[in-house]
Amino acid sequence: MAESIPFSKQLRIATRDIHNVSDALVNAKLAFALYDNRVWAEGLLIFYDVFKHLEQRVPDDFLPPVLHRSAQFEQDLKFYLGDGWKERHTPKPEVRAYLEHLHRIELENPNLLLAYVYHLYMGLLSGGQILQKRRSLGRRINPFRRGEGSSDGAALTTFEDHSIYELKQRLRKVVDDFGARLDEETRQRMLDESRKVFELNNTIIRTVQGVERANVRIIKYVAVAIMAFIVMQYLVRSGKIF
Repeated sequence: MAESIPFSKQLRIATRDIHNVSDALVNAKLAFALYDNRVWAEGLLIFYDVFKHLEQRVPDDFLPPVLHRSAQFEQDLKFYLGDGWKERHTPKPEVRAYLEHLHRIELENPNLLLAYVYHLYMGLLSGGQILQKRRSLGRRINPFRRGEGSSDGAALTTFEDHSIYELKQRLRKVVDDFGARLDEETRQRMLDESRKVFELNNTIIRTVQGVERANVRIIKYVAVAIMAFIVMQYLVRSGKIF
């Protein structure tokens, strides 16, 4: 019976296919642009309003304050975009549509927001951590980096007082405990909204600009590295350096 399966696992099973599509889209959009601050900042900006909305509307029982990230979003966005970024910020139409959907389902049943809490924050604790580590590595080996530490602008994915494992377990417990009390109709609505999370995420991710520019830059970096390697090999073989 579905009730015997932890509800967090039911949510994962229900979204497995569209989750894979979303992962592929993130990789296509951001994987080669991880070192590009402008692209990274835009990626943060499109999710900032969504996370902020949830943290303002979802009770602490469902979204523990330890997971709140609005302040960290703002810290990183200030680092990348400078002072006054809030005054200049206007959510994109796709982000506004996302927020309007959250408002509609909250009017229907506020508990449905838990589907968004689970997938978005679990994504931050999983894929978000991986992206940040890859970005930090890329910045360390980037020969064109200008005095920027690998941890600068990484407040969003930094949880200094709690392990990632602990936070994931806490979030799963919140969802599992809640799911155990659900009637079948609400359970199905939660599963439906779980898929909607990824549909909306994909919509806003597609709006990220500058990926092509970033990809051109990384191709240039790779080309320079390859040429340097070839020259070094030639000099060694010709006996001009030892």
